Amino acid sequence: MVRVIDVRRSGDRYQGGEPSAGISTLHAFSFGAHYDPDNLRFGPLIACNEERLAPGAGFDEHPHSHTEIVTWVAEGELTHQDSTGRTTVVRPGDVQHLSAATGVRHVERNDGPAPLVFLQMWLAPLTSDGAPTYSLARRENLPQDRPDTVVLDLPAAGAALHRLLLVPGRPNPLPPAALRHVHVLTGDVELSPASVTGEDNSPPVRLGPGDSARVGETAPNPRTLISADLDAADARGGSGQEGGESAGRPFTVTGRGESTAELLVWTMRG
Repeated sequence: MVRVIDVRRSGDRYQGGEPSAGISTLHAFSFGAHYDPDNLRFGPLIACNEERLAPGAGFDEHPHSHTEIVTWVAEGELTHQDSTGRTTVVRPGDVQHLSAATGVRHVERNDGPAPLVFLQMWLAPLTSDGAPTYSLARRENLPQDRPDTVVLDLPAAGAALHRLLLVPGRPNPLPPAALRHVHVLTGDVELSPASVTGEDNSPPVRLGPGDSARVGETAPNPRTLISADLDAADARGGSGQEGGESAGRPFTVTGRGESTAELLVWTMRG
């Protein structure tokens, strides 16, 4: 089996938003007017948007349906209101999940005095029925002393979201799955394949803030920097980890530089 790492640099993302209204957006996938037939999705992941809202800016009420919407706040505070009557304030390190199901409307605004930065990820559900649901995991309730924490298990999309905290110089295994999407929030890291025999014949890929890597059974393209031959060992994991240990064991990620690096990693079914 051959797996490849498809690297997408921060500066290559599509620019969007409405700067005159205090909204700046970077899209990792085709979105709105930015259409690329070769970059529509990766597994169930159909959007990964970095949003920057100036104080007072935001998105007025708008609808969603048949989408799992996951939001991670990096800086500032996000005020969320939806058609179920719920109002919440999402803070740095919190994980918000809104399942649009058959239909929901919501408002997202920066009602605080400081700039707001958040990452919003959309996933296609396995089924599209049911009523909208909402959950919010506060940062203080998440373990802060583990290198790998599952912050959201999302069986509705066959996926799970991991937060990785990487101490410089210490290799950590990339969570196993058929498909994995790695997004660097802060710090610098190296992503490396290692064969089952322990040999490493490919150079590591260096990733910085805003960079991402897609690890899976995809055909090489100009952005692909690494391919690795894997064995057929078998294992099982959570919602996003079906596909065997062979999907994940040979890859490690290592923090570089002087500070702890923080990453978000989606593990998804193939």
